[in-house]
Amino acid sequence: MERSQRPPPRRSRMTYSTLMVHLDGARPNAAVLDATATLAKQYDARVIGIAACEPARIAASDGYTDGAFAVLEHDIVTEQLAQAKVEFHAHAALRPHVLEWRSIPTLENVAHIIATHARCADLVITGLGPTPGALSTHADAGDLILRAGRPVLVVPDANVTADFRHVLIAWTDTRECRRAVTDALPMLHRADRVTLVEASNDPHGAREGIKDIVGWLQRHGIGADHILSRIRGSGAQTLAVIATEVEADIIVAGAYGHSRVREWIFGGVTRDLLLHERRCTLLAH
Repeated sequence: MERSQRPPPRRSRMTYSTLMVHLDGARPNAAVLDATATLAKQYDARVIGIAACEPARIAASDGYTDGAFAVLEHDIVTEQLAQAKVEFHAHAALRPHVLEWRSIPTLENVAHIIATHARCADLVITGLGPTPGALSTHADAGDLILRAGRPVLVVPDANVTADFRHVLIAWTDTRECRRAVTDALPMLHRADRVTLVEASNDPHGAREGIKDIVGWLQRHGIGADHILSRIRGSGAQTLAVIATEVEADIIVAGAYGHSRVREWIFGGVTRDLLLHERRCTLLAH
């Protein structure tokens, strides 16, 4: 690992002034709320809470009449959205930063709704994990990332830290990764330590690109250590090993994917980060 001398600190106006946190009304949201509260305190940010619920798809053979099911569904939607609202307002550390709450019963995909409302935020925060039951209050993280036009912080249930003092950048020389690093600049400015990692089967060939991005960060007043590593297993496994070794709190990465009909098809590293990473991951597309 090569260490870069941290340049003199600059006074930066880069910040996250508004955070939007998505709550899933069908499951606990403690990890998501803890991470949101930490960021809100660090940036003195205002927080918008949001929950949406998409109706279930019930077949006629399930035994409900249209009217009976509509009443049942309305009650469940109302209950789950209310539950998310209560959990949001009950989080003591978040309370001083609350701007507003939005409950949205919808016939649309939940991720699409959250992505639409992301227009009023600098950063969207969401959990990771499926919703039990028939009604969908869960926003698919991959779908949200690729639609939001905003960076998305994905917080796993088993998040190992709610701190963001050591940021690991999973660098690849692509449009998506450049976008993610730019979106993460407020976080990089506040970090005590930044580590830039490129996992490649040709680490020597990547050295010039690493030099350029380290220099760009330095001109923003951000010093970064950098690691060039051969891929060990998959790219995501290599990142996870290095993140553990350097004790990183969060991974910043580009999200790579494309739409095929109604499904997002992801590259391997993005998919593995969403499925297996135990740290918070800031992703942008």
